[in-house]
Amino acid sequence: MSSLYPLFINGELLETKQKEKIFNPANGEEFAEVCLADEAVADSAIQSARLAFDKGPWKNLGLSERKDFILKIAQGILDNAAQLAQLETLNTGKPLKESTFMDIPSSAETFKYFAENLEQFLKAEEIKISSQIAGAQGNLLREPMGVVVLIVPWNYPLLIASWKMAQALAAGNCVILKPSTLTPLTALALAKIINDAGLPKGVVNIITGSGDKLGKVLCSDKRVDMVSFTGSNEVGKKVLEYLSENVKKPIMELGGKSAGIVLKDADLELAVNGSLCSIFLNQGQMCTAMSRILVEDEIYDRFIKDFTEKARRIKLGDGMDFQTQMGPLISESQRKKILEYVQKAVKEGAKVTCGGKIPQAQDLKKGFFFEPTVIADVTKDMVVFKEEIFGPVVCVTKFSGIEEAVRLANSSDFALAGCIWSKDEEAAKRIAGKIDTGTIWINTYGMFFNELPFGGFKQSGFGKELGKAGFLEYTRLKNVVVDKTEGAKPLINYWYGF
Repeated sequence: MSSLYPLFINGELLETKQKEKIFNPANGEEFAEVCLADEAVADSAIQSARLAFDKGPWKNLGLSERKDFILKIAQGILDNAAQLAQLETLNTGKPLKESTFMDIPSSAETFKYFAENLEQFLKAEEIKISSQIAGAQGNLLREPMGVVVLIVPWNYPLLIASWKMAQALAAGNCVILKPSTLTPLTALALAKIINDAGLPKGVVNIITGSGDKLGKVLCSDKRVDMVSFTGSNEVGKKVLEYLSENVKKPIMELGGKSAGIVLKDADLELAVNGSLCSIFLNQGQMCTAMSRILVEDEIYDRFIKDFTEKARRIKLGDGMDFQTQMGPLISESQRKKILEYVQKAVKEGAKVTCGGKIPQAQDLKKGFFFEPTVIADVTKDMVVFKEEIFGPVVCVTKFSGIEEAVRLANSSDFALAGCIWSKDEEAAKRIAGKIDTGTIWINTYGMFFNELPFGGFKQSGFGKELGKAGFLEYTRLKNVVVDKTEGAKPLINYWYGF
């Protein structure tokens, strides 16, 4: 019998009549069932968060007490790490070693980091004022936004939920978390950890359900002060429409079509291995995936040869097997979309050097597997070069000279992340300054740090997550001016005084 996962509203676990079955993408077998929220349930979650913020104890707690609560959540994730990792792998298909060594500990570390730094980040700032009017003192105060809706995608369910929730709670907000209906299990499991941590009722509410049904309710309601969204551009545009009905602050982390630039002086083995990780990790279902690899012409053939040989050796399989290097895609519809992109590339003249097909091995037939795919000789006018594929498919393009590499990298409508591979670190830094993207990695990929902000430009969205800059996104800035004129009788006292 599959396990049932209820919703979490106002400190209570809630079972609803409407439910949805959850299937393991590696074998198609049902293993869980989740309760779904409708518009009325979403409304109750908003009301719960609103009352908790306006009348509850959360925002009035001392910062040290808030810190202690959030540290308890971090410890709760670590105490349940093995179960959470297995659940994440069963739900998403990603290899268990990724869930075990990356997703779960990183989630806990995010809560810990913002708990330990919230007092520093929220410290009031006194501003010296240079003015003809003497005696004014400015004070900048950071306050919580209020009620924040957190909308999380299906590819990193617990980690992205933790990014958003850790910052929002540390800043003093009350939250409504909505994970994807495809991968809601670890977010719903987080409810018990939060409850055991003893947070006041209503501070955290976790619901899942149809985005079409819940999106408008959650994002347009005037009781909500802010929405932090990570997901597709298509859905992101709908969210922005909903937000415009009652103006409120958004953070938008949308799609990507990131480019890795491999210069002729790069350590070729490092560049090949790092680039493999940058596109095939999590089955390529990453907004930061380096789905475009730009290689300098002098080493292009060697790179294609080595990269293709190693891509062919990637072991597909059930994510619960520790020998698996790449698991299944999230759904059949996702696999169909990816296959169509590969077929378009071939029609447009590109060459598939590896993969491009649904594997036929008997142990893979029940799951949504797709071969790691390398498409060579891709030009900037091809569809696969322009559009986000969101799967284990990489486009490799030749360039001649730095200026062409920069033009190719910047030709995308997206601007989320990028990589540069070169032995000349200073030259790589100069190139990084010319690349129009929010994050650049040099001689590495995917190093996210709680201390550093993450977020893109252009169609990849706006706003930041992580770091002090990300934390402050979840606050509002208040300017308090005190007149310190001697005798407490400033000039304004006499303007209309008689």
